Formats: sequence, structure tokens, C-alpha cells
Amino acid sequence: MSPAELQRYLHTHIPISKEMGVKVVTTVDELVLSAPLAPNINHRETVFGGSASALAILSAWSLVHCRLKAEGISARLVIQQNSMSYERPIQGEFQAKAAVASPALWRRFVKTHRRMGRGRVQVSALLSSGGEVVGRFSGAFVTLPQHD
Repeated sequence: MSPAELQRYLHTHIPISKEMGVKVVTTVDELVLSAPLAPNINHRETVFGGSASALAILSAWSLVHCRLKAEGISARLVIQQNSMSYERPIQGEFQAKAAVASPALWRRFVKTHRRMGRGRVQVSALLSSGGEVVGRFSGAFVTLPQHD
């Protein structure tokens, strides 16, 4: 899935992504999303924590979504749990870069999904702004059977 295709998908199916000004930078192994400060600003003129968390979740979800499509797997993809740490205030445009921990974990996830119709994979994301890490995300995503 190209960056333009993913961005259209997110803006259509996950409307908060459009309101946040989310842009898809890349959809390769490490998926990167970015967002501007203005629509995500808080009362301290920094990024609202909910926006930072949302961008991290979107990047991780998008990574799994794109990789499932590449594997030819059609499934419902939902977040099961997550944790987010904020290391410093975000004062401008910010990015989230998502990655699966290892190729072996991804292969096991795909194999489990194909065998059981369900799977679970851990994904991490780094939030950065101005070239500095400003937050860290970790989340578990689950595939469920597709409903027609």
C-alpha cells in the first residue's frame, strides 16, 4: 500500500486522522506518520497528550494493516492494550515511527492467524519532534475473523 493510498484510507475510515492533519510519510518496514502542532495543540501550546498517543496508535495499527494486506490476509484488526510514555513536551510537528520487534515475531503472528483465524502481535512506536525522541509507545494488536 502506497503512502497516498494509506493516507486516503485513514482519512476516510478513521476521521480523527484527517482532523489531526496526519500525513503518511512512508509505509515500508518502519511506517512513519507525521502531524502538525496546530490542530493538536493544548493550553500550554504543546501537543495534547491524546494527540501524541493517537498518532502512535495510528502508526502501529497502520503498520500491521499494511503488512497484513501485503500477506493477503483480510481480518479485523483491533488494539488490545497499550502503554505510552511521554519524555518531553512536543513543541512542533511530530512523527511516529512504528516497527514490529522482529521478523520472527511477525512470522509467528501470521502463522498463528492463518492456523487459528486470530493472532496477536506486539508493535512499538517512537514519537519524535525536531530530531529528538519525545515519547515511546508499545501496544498489542489482535486480528479477529472478518465480519461480512
